[in-house]
Amino acid sequence: MADSKYKRVLLKISGEALLGDGGYGIDPIITASIAAQVKEVIEMGVEIAVVVGGGNFWRGTSASANGMDRNTADHIGMLATIMNALGLQNALEKIGVFTRVQTAISMQEVAEPFIRRRAVRHLEKKRVVIFAGGTGNPYFTTDTAAALRALEINAEIIFKATKVDGVYDKDPLKYKDAKKFDNLTHIEVLNKNLRVMDSTAISLCRENNLPIIVFDLAMPGNIKGVIMGKKIGTLVSKGRP
Repeated sequence: MADSKYKRVLLKISGEALLGDGGYGIDPIITASIAAQVKEVIEMGVEIAVVVGGGNFWRGTSASANGMDRNTADHIGMLATIMNALGLQNALEKIGVFTRVQTAISMQEVAEPFIRRRAVRHLEKKRVVIFAGGTGNPYFTTDTAAALRALEINAEIIFKATKVDGVYDKDPLKYKDAKKFDNLTHIEVLNKNLRVMDSTAISLCRENNLPIIVFDLAMPGNIKGVIMGKKIGTLVSKGRP
């Protein structure tokens, strides 16, 4: 593992990152690409866990804003994350990567319940652990679930995989003059109201000195590049490097 800067990481993938041209559901080509990148990292000896969102199927906050009970809307969103976790598991196992899906909602026919010690043991055996179901509670996002799970498994860093190549002062897809940040502190993210992760997740990372790297998932080799310490994306940490 000489080429790797990290031993254990948590990869956070949004549900939207799994979308294809159809704009809905899971694109097998995209999941296959993600799986191939994860396999590269596993072969380097790195232990990797994944938290996946559900926005390609359902957004609880939007449904709640349109009149649905927030608890119900968020529970539907948790189920969406489980569908994505199973889709990613299938893509990984097709290329020979051993996996386990653990959910915060009991669903023993399709996945294990989340048990921290069991998750850590799976990682030690070089299995990819995919955490689904968020935190198991309404009103918490999968960003917060990612921060929580990363801390529980003693991950060294969160990899926040997105559709852009880092953190900007405004949406780079809408504004050509958007400025990219190479480094930020957790408190700067909160004070500038930058949409890296939600404020609860950022605060949790700040309080526990857990860094985050935000990068473009669609660029092949980026996960391996970040693992090797290359300057990719935006680093969010307690203090500037």
